Amino acid sequence: MKWGAALGGPDKLDVALKALEPQMKREHQLKLRQLEFQREVAERAARLEQERRSHTRHLAGLAVGALLAVAMLGAGVYVAKDAWWLSALLCGPSLLALAKIFVLRRSDPEDMRFVSKTARNATNAASQAQPPVV
Repeated sequence: MKWGAALGGPDKLDVALKALEPQMKREHQLKLRQLEFQREVAERAARLEQERRSHTRHLAGLAVGALLAVAMLGAGVYVAKDAWWLSALLCGPSLLALAKIFVLRRSDPEDMRFVSKTARNATNAASQAQPPVV
């Protein structure tokens, strides 16, 4: 009632509201677009952060796998003169299986069966081997 009296009657108030309505619709659409843009920016930032973490995790796996492989190879060479069977275990399929687990982040059941079979064969051969003559 006060607005109608201030504008000079309800007809003028109705005209003023009808003139204001398109502006309010435009502002509403603008606000919706701004919120959509902010959401897209936040999603993009989250996706980039996830990709960065994934890349860091992958590089850490590569580094650990390489370090483990070098350590196992070094240990296999070091113990080769005293315990050839232990050297075969360290430098054999177990090395490849562990490197595959750390680098590729994948472990197939066939790999584990092969490693256990090879380890069993190496320990059996070591138990059957005669001690060296001194």
